[in-house]
Amino acid sequence: MFAVDDTCVIKLFPPDEPAHFETERTALARIDGSLSIPTPRLIESGQIDEWYFIAMTRMTGETLSRVWHAIPPGERVALARRVGKALTELHSISIDDCAALVVDWHAFMRQQRDTVTARQAAKGLAPQWLDQVDDFLDRWMPHDDGRRVLLHTEVMREHLLAEHRDGAWRLTGLVDFEPAMIGAPEYEFASVGLFVGCAEPGLFATALDAYGIELEPERTMAYALLHRYSHLRWYLERLPHDSNTTLESLAHRWFGC
Repeated sequence: MFAVDDTCVIKLFPPDEPAHFETERTALARIDGSLSIPTPRLIESGQIDEWYFIAMTRMTGETLSRVWHAIPPGERVALARRVGKALTELHSISIDDCAALVVDWHAFMRQQRDTVTARQAAKGLAPQWLDQVDDFLDRWMPHDDGRRVLLHTEVMREHLLAEHRDGAWRLTGLVDFEPAMIGAPEYEFASVGLFVGCAEPGLFATALDAYGIELEPERTMAYALLHRYSHLRWYLERLPHDSNTTLESLAHRWFGC
């Protein structure tokens, strides 16, 4: 991705990534200013030679991860509330005619469940955690009520922009819709808890309250394990935890209210 000027950026996709191109183009076009947190507006898209491109409006601000240390605790809670509200708006957008975002959700979940231990082992998860995964998911596999919504799937501080304006911190952008998909709404919240809340007391609970949903911490942990980019070893390196604990207690540490 590179900036053309102060108003436009261009994101390039290699010839072997047409699906990622179609996903982001479809998501940006469908959202088109519908959220209370600004999102890039699609200006133009297409193909040059074998490469795909999306030209979109440039968001202002810095990534939330970069400025987080400067944000007072009370304002962090307010930002978490805005994230929850924006996700309510995102999940209310019509998903008609969004073929590029559609997956066979049942097949996707089944594949994630069948391969979860192999994927976590390949990423170096320690045996003390790996040995718990299958039994944990047997107990806490998420329920599916059949509702389908437009998901960002990676709502995190690195994909949220913020700036200090008029004496307060404000969210100025939600970016990177390349991994968007249509699926169960609860799937969205694993990344919110892991990468927005980051086990900081009150933040994840505030986002859930603003959204208007109650989630069992264990079900959210299950989605964290089943997420297509799940990397529990990295989460353990990033977030606070006790070394001799269970996945259930870890779920309450990271996703408890």
